[in-house]
Amino acid sequence: MKLSRISLLLVGASFFACQSEKNEQQEEVALNNVSKEVVAKLANYDINTKGVEKVNFMLPDGTTTPMLRMEGDIYMSEEQALGLPNLQDVSGKNYHTNNLVSQNKVIDVIGFTGGGGNALSSKAQTALQWAVNNYNRLNLSISFNLTFGTDYESKDMVVYTNPNPPRDENGVEGQGGSAGFPSGGNPFKFVQIYNIEEFSTNVNEHVITHEIGHSVGFRHSDYFSRQSCGDNVNEGSGSTGANPIPGTPNGYDPTSIMLACFSTSSDGEFNNNDVTALNYLY
Repeated sequence: MKLSRISLLLVGASFFACQSEKNEQQEEVALNNVSKEVVAKLANYDINTKGVEKVNFMLPDGTTTPMLRMEGDIYMSEEQALGLPNLQDVSGKNYHTNNLVSQNKVIDVIGFTGGGGNALSSKAQTALQWAVNNYNRLNLSISFNLTFGTDYESKDMVVYTNPNPPRDENGVEGQGGSAGFPSGGNPFKFVQIYNIEEFSTNVNEHVITHEIGHSVGFRHSDYFSRQSCGDNVNEGSGSTGANPIPGTPNGYDPTSIMLACFSTSSDGEFNNNDVTALNYLY
């Protein structure tokens, strides 16, 4: 992993459409205690199922819930996997998922301050406030009400630290964050950050703003190439969709807050195309 580029890990975000590998993948994951029904469903919707396994996903209070993990950093419940919607054909530009947050919704966000290593640091709390401000100053049809504390069950979204971040295939801990996509008109609830305390408050702001972006329905703006990570890999549209947003670039947008990876010199702010995309959706 390059020090100048940090991956923003995304729940349910990496997909591909390599039809010829599906049978091989299904045989492999059958060894990891995942039902053939789930594997077939994931493969049918162009999700990369290679190495998929059941894991315990950490919640803010330190308890865990069963989830599927794909590619080491992608999380989805079996129920979500079995309920995946139909694929949609897509092409270029900035992108959003098939599911969005209901219009005119006030999203109650809590920054977790409890124990067990899951609390946000003082820096991260400031960054979360800045991130919420980024959205609220745009006067969108959704808005965010931020509090800090431990009573996250009643909230729409909880932002917290994961002291046990995912590791790559070489055992190296990730740096960044993870989130998921909306369902039922609600944002994805659990937004994690990890191993970013060493970076500036602006970088923390960037990570949190980015992950909230996923939670309200945005895909990576370079999902088609992951160029910001130095890669040339198409995540694929998958069942979550990667629908083009009018008024945003067809190609690579090097300053978008929704790039798959970010520079450690990031200022944490939306660029003009991010603002265009948000105003289009909300």
